[in-house]
Amino acid sequence: MNFLKTTVLLATLTGLLVAIGGLIGGVGGAIIFLVIAGAMNFFAYWFSDKFALKMAGARQIEERDDPRLFAMVREVAEKSRMPMPKVYIIENPSPNAFATGRNPEHAVVAVTTGIQRLLTERELRGVIGHEMGHVRNRDILTSSIVATVAGAISMIAQVLMWSSIFGGRGRDQNPFVTLAVILIAPIAATMIQLGISRTREYAADKTGAEVTGDPEALASALEKLQRGVSAMPMEETPAQEAVSALYIVKPFAGGGGMANLFSTHPPLEERIKRLRSMRY
Repeated sequence: MNFLKTTVLLATLTGLLVAIGGLIGGVGGAIIFLVIAGAMNFFAYWFSDKFALKMAGARQIEERDDPRLFAMVREVAEKSRMPMPKVYIIENPSPNAFATGRNPEHAVVAVTTGIQRLLTERELRGVIGHEMGHVRNRDILTSSIVATVAGAISMIAQVLMWSSIFGGRGRDQNPFVTLAVILIAPIAATMIQLGISRTREYAADKTGAEVTGDPEALASALEKLQRGVSAMPMEETPAQEAVSALYIVKPFAGGGGMANLFSTHPPLEERIKRLRSMRY
């Protein structure tokens, strides 16, 4: 069901991009922006992991540096029937973790020093299961495509806005259509992007719990992470904001209410509820 939902949302996002390009420049406009989106996606797919690790301040470690962590990652990787990923540490007291890499053969699992201090071994194994779930489900590729298409839509809206300001609008271009594209399209693209991101979090929870056979461990970890991040949030720097969607829980303080509508992460209460409804 999650895969179907992601496919539908991706198709909707791509359709929105093509429709906007067609409204602006006909068939030619749609083709031009699809080519631009494809080029952006190429670079996102091949280099997004390196940028994410650098922005998060992560450093690679070897097994001799943390044998216990390596043993847990290797155990989950073997249960997932995937290659052993590289392991990175983020020197940050805020408890969190993320995975990146374009495919299982180039995967990375990164954890903060804070999460190692906060969670039990069983709970940390549950978190690693979630992150390996992202790798197994090929979420990095999905996220790259989504970000590229959404970025292209925002770029089109910006071009239209400045073109209208400086009188570049074509004679046959409907001003109401132009205004709608400028105002509505980026919001629609963002909401679809958020929908896909939330769907992938639920899917990674489920995959990780199935692989480890211990959904309660991840549910317990999420409860602790919720309290831990509230007490010790990450600093909202531009670099951390850029990679915030990758983390297992939202790394910054605040949220709730209307803010949840624009969060890349689904409500923790719902994630915990779903995990505890699983039976093993």
